[in-house]
Parts: sequence; structure tokens; C-alpha cells
Amino acid sequence: MATIETNPQLGAQVVADAKQYVLHSWSVQDALNPIAVAGAEGRHFWDYEGKRYLDFASQLVNVSIGHQHPKLVAAIKEQADKLCTIGPPMATEPRSTLARLISEVTPGDISMAFFTNGGAEANENAIKLARWYTGRHKIVARYRSYHGATAGAISLTGDPRRWPAEPGISGVVRMFDPYTYRCPAGHPDPCPVCTGAPHLEEILQYEGPNTVAAVILETVTGTNGIIVPPDGYLQSIREVCDRHGILLIADEVMAGFGRTGRWFAVDHWNVVPDIITMAKGINSGYIPLGAMAIREPIAEWIRSRPFAGGLTYSGHPLACAVGVASIEAFREEGIVEHAAEMNDVFRDALEGLADKHPSIGEVRGLGCFWGLELVRNRETRELLVPFNANAEQMQPVGRMAKAALERGLYLMTHWNVIMVCPPLTITRDELDEGIAILDDVLSIADEYYTG
Repeated sequence: MATIETNPQLGAQVVADAKQYVLHSWSVQDALNPIAVAGAEGRHFWDYEGKRYLDFASQLVNVSIGHQHPKLVAAIKEQADKLCTIGPPMATEPRSTLARLISEVTPGDISMAFFTNGGAEANENAIKLARWYTGRHKIVARYRSYHGATAGAISLTGDPRRWPAEPGISGVVRMFDPYTYRCPAGHPDPCPVCTGAPHLEEILQYEGPNTVAAVILETVTGTNGIIVPPDGYLQSIREVCDRHGILLIADEVMAGFGRTGRWFAVDHWNVVPDIITMAKGINSGYIPLGAMAIREPIAEWIRSRPFAGGLTYSGHPLACAVGVASIEAFREEGIVEHAAEMNDVFRDALEGLADKHPSIGEVRGLGCFWGLELVRNRETRELLVPFNANAEQMQPVGRMAKAALERGLYLMTHWNVIMVCPPLTITRDELDEGIAILDDVLSIADEYYTG
């Protein structure tokens, strides 16, 4: 275990400078009081006073391999000694090797990758390529999606985070999500929304399928609720896309690289998208990296054309070296298999919490990717906090997250959903530690229960 050295004075200065000089994302600046992180290892990080926190969120669901993995740290040091940076027109061993490894772990005939600095840029390039390849301009995206904060990606995003950026890029069309717990169609049997094809076909009827370049979706919805699609949903979307010559783009920025217990979430349903976007778990965020990977027919089409896109740091040697080391570690240490084995452990533990706490309306997830939806009433399914809740309305969840933090558990919450997404390397003992704290703080949510 790493040595934890304390320095409260430095920690206080770090926080003061952060509040004074750093513009923080998605936050009211005056309300911020961030943790000054001094170090991290495995599934824990700690502050300058020496307090340790169990990371039950993998930060932003990206530190999939855990903090300070020795193989990844060594890869950064080794590559830095050889070549810190070079322009994208050059060929480098890390980038070439990582592209080959991605073709090995992605489904079907996905065979070529364009490297970016993160998930938003991957999605930007995916929709640009889809429009170019098909000659069409519309993109169908879902309401409970999040695809990034850059201009095009935030336009694709369905949740209210897009509102301040509107008007965004043109041509984005919305569809509903297969959210069985709160189905907008009332979830009849068969459900036109949750089975996929009927709802999409109706939208295409109104929009004109010959104008639609692609359907983009998070395979398993991330921050907007950890929504796992019903069996058959992705297959039906794939079939509709094939019928109309529309590309299917799977945003696996959060769900990819073992998070659901498979290399990619689409593997659960044996669906091969035309384009798959990735970031986060590709190298656990050790150095910023994302990628857009394409199927062979698109790759073959583009080989004789100049790709209309570029980034100064595309395929950065340090970032790609960490990506190579990460995939090798995943294979050598059986990390994807471990995430799959933890699936039932998570389900049993979280359903056990639901048995004790009436404020838990639904437990859902896969692998190491779980959500607890909190309600005021199980019968009516009234939300614990409103959709797009403000700071005052978020008090029930805020109190709970603060109480967990005081007990050494770092949680990620989004409105009325607690996201349980620790590093894929989490141990049974660490899971038990986190569940025990969750059990304790969920009593706060129960105070607001009216059922």
C-alpha cells in the first residue's frame, strides 16, 4: 500500500486556488468545496489530511482498472523516455499497436480506428463520418442520452444539459428510450418504444428514412439512469437501420471496455454497430484518449478518400501507450471476466438493500455498472427528487451523498439515481465495505418516503 503523507496546509491552498482560479464543469462555482486529492491507489483515493475514500464511481466512470495501476504507470514512464509527442501524420508503435488491439476486442468486422482526446470528439467524428458516408444529414438520438459537451455532441445529448447550448447543430431528431420502469408509452405488451423497431419506424415515417444518416445511442444509458435495454431492443434497432440504409452508432464511452462484464455492452446482444465510440475505460483516463472505430465496409470506402477531420493530438504516443498497457492488463488479469463474475454479487447486494429500504424503487445494471432509482412511493413511483432538480430540490440526495463521503464512500448521483460503478478490479471485501455504508446512508432517503 502507498504511503499516505499528510499536509493539511497544502490541501487548503489547493482548494482555495481551485475555487478562485478554476472554472469547474457542471457546477455553481460559489457552492463548490472540492476534495483536495493528494494520491490514490487501487479503488481508493485520499486527501491531504490522510482520509481515504472508497471510489464507488470510478471518478466519472472512467478509472476502470483502478488508480495507479503499476503496468499503466510504467507504460507512461517508458514511452516518455522514448517519445513524448509527434504529429498525427507519423506512424508510432503505440498508436499502430492500439488500433490493432481495438480491432481484436471490438465486435464483428470493426477494423479501423480514429483516435481522439475523449468521448465527445469521438461522437463528433462519428456523426460527421455518417453524414459523409450516407450523403444524408439527420441523426436520430434519444432523450435520455449524453454524448458529450462539445457543439455537436451536446446537440445530440437529450437531457437538459443541452439547453444552455441551444440552438445546436441542425438535423438532430429525438426518440424515446427503452426505460421500462418509466416507459413514456405506458409499456403495453408489446411496447412500441421498449421493443425498439415500431417507435423508430414511426419516427422515420415522419422524417423520411432517406434523410437519416444514423441512429446514435448509448448501448446502456449512463448518467441518465443506468438503463439497460430489454433483450431484443438493440437487435430490432439494428434491423430497422439495415432496412433503410441507416448507420447504427453505439456510444460505448461509458459502457465499453468491460464495464458491463463484456468487452463492449453490444456483445450482450450480439449486435455489431457500424460505428462504435469509446473513451474512459480505453485507458482508464490516465492520459486523455478516445476513439471512433468503424466496420470494414466504411473502412474500405474511406481508404481511397481523404478523411475530413483531424486533431493535433490524435493518437498521442503517451495516451496510446497507456491504452496498449491497459488492454494487455485486462487480458492478463482477467479484468473483464472479473467484472462479469461480480454481476450477480452486485445484484444480490443491491437487491438486498432494496429489501431493507423502501426508497429504492428499482435496481438495474450489468457487470460493475449499476443504478439505484430512488422514489418517494413505490406504488406511484414518484421521484425522490424532480427531473432536472435544482440544488434545493436535490437536498435528499445531497444529504445522502455527503453522509457517505463523511463515512469514506465516494458516490456519483444524478438526480434520483445513485450510480454504483466502482473500478472493475473491486474486491468482495471492498464491495461489502461500500454496501455497508450505502445501507447506512439510505436511511436518509427513507425519511422522505411517503408510501
